[in-house]
Amino acid sequence: MSKKYQQISPFVLEGRFLGFEIEDGFKIKRLNLATAEGEYCIKLAKEAKASVRGVLTPGDWLIITGEKRINLETDEVRYKAYLIRQTSPAQGFAPCLPVPATPAKAKPQATILVCQKSDCMKRGGKAVCQALQAELRDRGLQDQVTIKMTGCMKQCKEAPNLVVMPGKTRYSRLQAADVPALLDQHFPQPTTPAPTSPELVPAH
Repeated sequence: MSKKYQQISPFVLEGRFLGFEIEDGFKIKRLNLATAEGEYCIKLAKEAKASVRGVLTPGDWLIITGEKRINLETDEVRYKAYLIRQTSPAQGFAPCLPVPATPAKAKPQATILVCQKSDCMKRGGKAVCQALQAELRDRGLQDQVTIKMTGCMKQCKEAPNLVVMPGKTRYSRLQAADVPALLDQHFPQPTTPAPTSPELVPAH
């Protein structure tokens, strides 16, 4: 839309990080923020994405600076972040915010780090991410295990690579079909025994 139909102004928001909106299984597109005024869905500029990838955890307190655009024809408001900083909540301000999850689930108990560099993505990393998201959701583990995209793990010839935390167990040349067996090993479900899943051997 032509800029003459838009009102553009800077904004600064402070609040609690709720999570990212992911596209194509691994691309960070937007950030959700809970403030005293309500929840905001904020698009991330390229430089903002680079500053937060693999760094933020739901519940972190942020100050976000960016650009606010108002469509003068539809009154639609869009936010785009250029600078994101972690901070501490102002005294007396935090209790007013909505809490995105119960205290027991506020911070995931485990993390799966997935290399998002081009070699890993081209060799099956994208499909691995999508399979992880689907399996965690199907098993009801999405509140206990979080997926974080990381920089290069220095094992490009063995791509794709991922690390299961805690424990720092690394897997290389992993494919989407291996995801169920990996989750069976690290996050076994007592009510659903996994009889014949092949055991995955961690990379060394």
